[in-house]
Amino acid sequence: MIIDEFAAYAGRAATAPLPDPVLHHARRAVIDWFAALLAGLQMAPGQQLVAAHRAELGVGKSTIIGHATPAFPATAAWINGSTSHAAEFDDIFRDAVYHPGCPTIAAALALAEQVDATGIDLLRAVIAGYEVSTRIGAAVQPAHYRFFHTTGTVGCFGAAAAGALLLSPGDVRAAADALATAATFASGLQQAFRSDAMTKALHAGHAAQVGVQAAQAAAHGVNGVHDILEGDAGFGAALCGKPDWHGVTDGLGTDYHIMRITQKNHGCCGHTFAAIDAAMRIVRNHRLDPARIAAIRVATYQAALDVTGNFRPATAFEARFSLPYVVAHGLLHGAVRLDAFQPDRLADPAIRALMTKVALSADPDLTAAFPRQRAARVEIEMADGSRHAHFAPYRHGDPESPLDDATLADKFMELGGPVLGASPAARLLEALWQLDHRPVRALGLSTLRAG
Repeated sequence: MIIDEFAAYAGRAATAPLPDPVLHHARRAVIDWFAALLAGLQMAPGQQLVAAHRAELGVGKSTIIGHATPAFPATAAWINGSTSHAAEFDDIFRDAVYHPGCPTIAAALALAEQVDATGIDLLRAVIAGYEVSTRIGAAVQPAHYRFFHTTGTVGCFGAAAAGALLLSPGDVRAAADALATAATFASGLQQAFRSDAMTKALHAGHAAQVGVQAAQAAAHGVNGVHDILEGDAGFGAALCGKPDWHGVTDGLGTDYHIMRITQKNHGCCGHTFAAIDAAMRIVRNHRLDPARIAAIRVATYQAALDVTGNFRPATAFEARFSLPYVVAHGLLHGAVRLDAFQPDRLADPAIRALMTKVALSADPDLTAAFPRQRAARVEIEMADGSRHAHFAPYRHGDPESPLDDATLADKFMELGGPVLGASPAARLLEALWQLDHRPVRALGLSTLRAG
């Protein structure tokens, strides 16, 4: 059974040697997750969740990051996982249409603090969670994405695999039972992020919480249905229809997906990135004046239009999922970062006017290439009739054009510095680069407080 194959890998992963490049990418993933979480601390739904669970805080050994208060692991995973998905700066595994960091790292960190794990144990858990969940996610796409939010569904497996390594290292049975139990609680509907609700971020937190609880239960003998992935009434049949399980466990322990993660350069939905990159490249290369743009034609894959084809975003959340808005903002301001969604920008008549010049279309070839390719073709026509075009076959931040370490560090400081203060943020960043050489508790997360 597939879950048993994943569990066998998880059992080996507790002690197997890890190549230095894999460890380096795991550190990068953790740093990027912290950046996304810090950016989300001062927005919904994290603050609301802290208030909702106030009676449960002050106990346990896992930290509600930014609030300087402990909690039990499941609560910490729930709140931290949701918070890390709020600002839309979290990482992506392209083939699975999936944000692995939010559920996997939130769960792993909560349990690592609980058991006083070393940094290297945390990194092992994160790697295992990424490797298991990204493969399951890729096997059910693209059909799964029609109705389901992969971070909420597949994220349960990443969190459970990571949790099993920390609570039951080397225990194949516990890993299998944790994964099997988590599978039946997988959830998250796409409709949740087609409005201004807070629910989308909760999907990541729920997946993290489910993984923690499944791993805790499995560590104490609660078993699960081991054919729940491929069974007639299992995960694949229910949430995909016709999953492709062939080769789903190929390369486990040798071909590391964590080395092919996309890290975001823009603070919005990843489906918009190729179009933003292409449009900004045209203006920069040809030194165009955005005030003289007559038309912006964007051709991309159908899923991007389904999720981000909103021409009338009224809120910050809706604007993050509006391809016309973020392209117009990128052209006028040269970036799409947190300030793009402040009230003055949302109401800016120049952005709104430029949005009316955007036309969207689905390209059949790009649609067929989804999810393994996220591309866009942009043409900008100027008032004088001249036309300039650019094809972005991938996004800046994708494996083909990764953010280097310096850029990743700059992103961390840009997002985390204003929240923690420049000095505490810099100290945390330095500690995270050295994570495999210190205990997790030495990070001092319990002392961090958002300003």
